[in-house]
Amino acid sequence: MITNHPALNTRLDTRQTLLSQNDPVTSIERQTPVTELKTSADAQRPSIREAFDDFVGQTFYGQLIGSMRKTVGKPAYFHGGRAEEIFQSQMDQQLAEHMSDATADSFSGPMFELFSLKRT
Repeated sequence: MITNHPALNTRLDTRQTLLSQNDPVTSIERQTPVTELKTSADAQRPSIREAFDDFVGQTFYGQLIGSMRKTVGKPAYFHGGRAEEIFQSQMDQQLAEHMSDATADSFSGPMFELFSLKRT
């Protein structure tokens, strides 16, 4: 084998240099450092995570609270009347928001990790 020949090594180095200059991936990496790419992705990650947590939590807990309300009838006493019926959905939405904020790490955290596996 002639791998230790100086002329051959020089030609191989020149060829690798030319290939790396024409390679679009290498030229992009040369223009933009990898740390900057990671930083921009990490900067978007908290906002994506927050939106994901809100969507998953509010969807799940909103459906849960709505289903629970359908199974329980009106109480004989302490019913708020028509006003309670009108504003019940807003109260349920607030409950769902608070419940999703309180359980975001344990409930939607594993789902977000699975969601982001394909995107990182």
